[in-house]
Amino acid sequence: MTLDWSRYWRSAELPLEAMYAHFERHVYHRHSHDGYSFGVTEGGAQSFSCRGSGYTSATGMVMAFNPDDPHDGHAADELGFTYRIIHIAPELISSVLSELNGRTVGLPLFTEPVHSDPVLATSLRRLHRGLLGAASALDRDELLADAVSSMVRRAAGGPVSIAVSQPAAGPSAAQRARDAIHDNDANDLTAADLAEAAGCSRFAMHRAFTKAYGMTPADYQRQLQLRKARRLIARGDSIALAAAQAGFADQSHLTRWFGRYYGITPGSFRRAAAETAA
Repeated sequence: MTLDWSRYWRSAELPLEAMYAHFERHVYHRHSHDGYSFGVTEGGAQSFSCRGSGYTSATGMVMAFNPDDPHDGHAADELGFTYRIIHIAPELISSVLSELNGRTVGLPLFTEPVHSDPVLATSLRRLHRGLLGAASALDRDELLADAVSSMVRRAAGGPVSIAVSQPAAGPSAAQRARDAIHDNDANDLTAADLAEAAGCSRFAMHRAFTKAYGMTPADYQRQLQLRKARRLIARGDSIALAAAQAGFADQSHLTRWFGRYYGITPGSFRRAAAETAA
């Protein structure tokens, strides 16, 4: 009996896909993707051939495939492997890099398919977990920019570099971005929306906002959502309703972030609020 499983996610707005999987018996036929593929092996080891050579990605290692890089893949032993993989279209990579550079740049080339780099692995895991964990559009954009810039800085063998050349934005730009977050009840803002509201580039807006308020725009937005959820729960609304009203994907999404911020579950907070009211 096979224990193979997989979980797939695809963005409705961006050319961006992700999969989380464990394979023991599955064998990938030789294939390629039309975009970049960045993966992290979470457990076990997988072997594959690419560009005429054989490679093995063990636990903690990062994989990087260029568009149209033919490769196959299978478990290195009977225990199988667990991995996260993210597929990003070239035009999205180009957009992120151009924004970070303040000018149009070429696409990166990854000359080595496997990298042993804990920093890269952490950056890709954060993006992957955000994508499969119903991250907001703003959070997704920030995680994507961090992952792409990290991959290029630390793993690309081509000529692309990231050198910030935009003029810095001031406190007024940060204030305009903050106001836009407060005015957006749907919590569907993207980094591009905030940059437009601030009147500067995405990178300049992000730096100005973080400097002014001590946290990223995505963290600030999430904090407002959690505060709203607390108010709704305290007045007696169900946790599921509070999650929906505050802009979380579902109750489990709220519970996860509630615990990270406050150290308790929404249920514990609700009981305490009810006892206080009584």
